[in-house]
This record gives sequence, C-alpha cells and structure tokens, in this order.
Amino acid sequence: MKTFWLTAYTDILESLRAKWFFAYTLVFGGIVALLFVFGVTESRVMGFTGMSRLMITYLQLAMAILPVFVLVTTVRSVAGDREAGVYEYLLSLPIGLGAWYWGKLLGRFAVVFLPVFLAMLGGIAWGGLKGVAIPWALFAYYTGLLMAMAWCFLGIGMLLSTLARSADVAQAAAFVVWLTLLLFLDLILLGIMIRGHLPVESAVAIALANPLQVFRTAAMMLLDQQLVLLGPSAYVILDHFGTAGYMTYALTYPLVLGSLCAGAGYLLFRRSDLP
Repeated sequence: MKTFWLTAYTDILESLRAKWFFAYTLVFGGIVALLFVFGVTESRVMGFTGMSRLMITYLQLAMAILPVFVLVTTVRSVAGDREAGVYEYLLSLPIGLGAWYWGKLLGRFAVVFLPVFLAMLGGIAWGGLKGVAIPWALFAYYTGLLMAMAWCFLGIGMLLSTLARSADVAQAAAFVVWLTLLLFLDLILLGIMIRGHLPVESAVAIALANPLQVFRTAAMMLLDQQLVLLGPSAYVILDHFGTAGYMTYALTYPLVLGSLCAGAGYLLFRRSDLP
C-alpha cells in the first residue's frame, strides 16, 4: 500500500508540472467565472434559477470538454512511459506492477476530477456569499455525475494506453474512440439502424450503451423529467427505468464501465512484454 500511495503522489506531482494541467484548470475555472459574469444565476429556464441554472449549464459544458481532455491526457500514461523506456528503471525498484498501475490511475483521477469539482464548489461558495439559495441535493448529484464521467473516460484511456505501443498511436486511438462516441451521440448511426427496421427498444439500448448519451440524457432529465426533448424514445427509457431508476443508472453504469476498462487494461499490462 505504501508504494501504491507513493505512485499516486508521484503521478499527481508530475501532472501538476505539466502545461496541460494549468490549461485544464483555467478552462473550468474560467467557465464558472464567465457564467457569473453573464448573469446565469439570475436567469430562469423551465423553473430553474439561481445556482440550479448555473450547475446545469456547467454540467453541459463539462460534458463537452471533460471526456476528450481526460482521454487525450490519460492515453499517454502507460504508452508514454513504455516509449520513453521508463519500465527498465521501474522494474529495478521494489514496486509491484499492481501498485504502479492502480496508483497511477488514482493519481490521474485526482488530477482530472479535483479542478472540475473545485471550480463548481467555488461557484457554490460565491453564490452563498451573494445570498443565493444553494440546492445541496442537486449539488451532490452533479458531483457524483462528474465523478462518474471522469472515472469512465479515465478507465477507457488507461485501456487504450495499455494497448498502444507508442504515445502517438494512443492519441490517435483516443480520437477514434471519441469520434465514434460522438457519431452515436448525434444519432447518425442510430438513424440508419431505425431505417433498417431495427426495433426502437434495441436502438435505445445501443444509445444508452454510449456513456456520452447516458450523461446527455441525465442532463436533459434534470431539466425535464418527462424527457420531452427526446421524443418517443423517452417512453422507452421511462417505462424501463423510471426517473429515479435512470438517474441511478447514469451514475452506476459509467463507474462500472470505467472499472471494467481499467481492470482489462491492468490484465493486459501485467501480461505484456513491459520493456
């Protein structure tokens, strides 16, 4: 356990020295600042006002930025060390492969999640100083949703990093995965499937296997529990899950998917020719 925590601490220090971390932190901190500057907390949309409106807008923007940022920065973790020849030095130290892999994963999770959480927490604190009512239940759920999103794509990124033999290949694979998820998110392939007489239930099941679509639908449900924006497919989701059931699914499925990808990456990492 000591080597596990030391590996996580080392990865955190390494990330703090990287330029992408400062850009990453400024992006999310700047988003919250701009939302306050443009008066989002004073607007009203479908009954949501004050901090509720701020958090919903922030969640939508984080859904567009966080996954690709996590993928691009994570895929270089294992592949970059392999390409740089760090493994020869690693294997000469009393560090287990499991402690190194999972410690690196935990350290990277702290680095990618904390700036997002602290930016939202700063917005909540500023709103409290201004006397704005704070919906703590929504804040807790948003925090869980952001945590699930970060963990899901972190696990996918670690799996891609383990499979790739170079950092360039890993980054290319990350963009391919990202574009594939966007393709299903925009319902292009699903439209073709429906035109090919695929049952609506099957099409919705394929859509909800996409973590981006899961987050997008959860964000819609926070605004409208009847999912009017989704049209007839909302009946399939609500009939099978219900509102509370889907909100639970939106938290648990990405966590399970990220854990499975991270576990598969560790198995491949442990069995591979490390040097």
